[in-house]
Amino acid sequence: MEQVTHPIAPVYDGQSKILILGSFPSVQSRKAAFFYGHPQNRFWRVVSGVLGVPCPKTVEEKRSMLLENRIALWDVIASCRIEGSSDSSIRDVVPTDLGIILRAAKIGAVFCNGQTAFRLYERYQLAQTGLPATVLPSTSPANAAYSVERLTKSWSVLLPALSD
Repeated sequence: MEQVTHPIAPVYDGQSKILILGSFPSVQSRKAAFFYGHPQNRFWRVVSGVLGVPCPKTVEEKRSMLLENRIALWDVIASCRIEGSSDSSIRDVVPTDLGIILRAAKIGAVFCNGQTAFRLYERYQLAQTGLPATVLPSTSPANAAYSVERLTKSWSVLLPALSD
């Protein structure tokens, strides 16, 4: 397994209030050059459902939905060894520098999409950020125990953190 570098820039601006972190982009996301590019990943359906807006289709619509709702999005891993898209195969983690986002925006809450992102955030980035993270159930198709409806209900904890 060779070291794979994260190819997608973070989504954020000076208005971002919360940061959602995944672990590392899937093969499909790396090919699409944007987050949650696998058609079976429920991220976009869940977040748009929580926000009460139409589900975005294009990369530009996805980026706009996040920024218009003051959501920053990135991953905890800058590079790693990984087999396919399997979080369980991740080795030799180099964490992302979340300071890029934290210096530009007043992030008040961090949310992790799944246990792997949460565990790695706690290990590599919590000391840097000083912001405790909330772990949310993964939107990955591998998390078959959760329907879109159940995920949307769990992810509704985003709303209080987004309100002024």
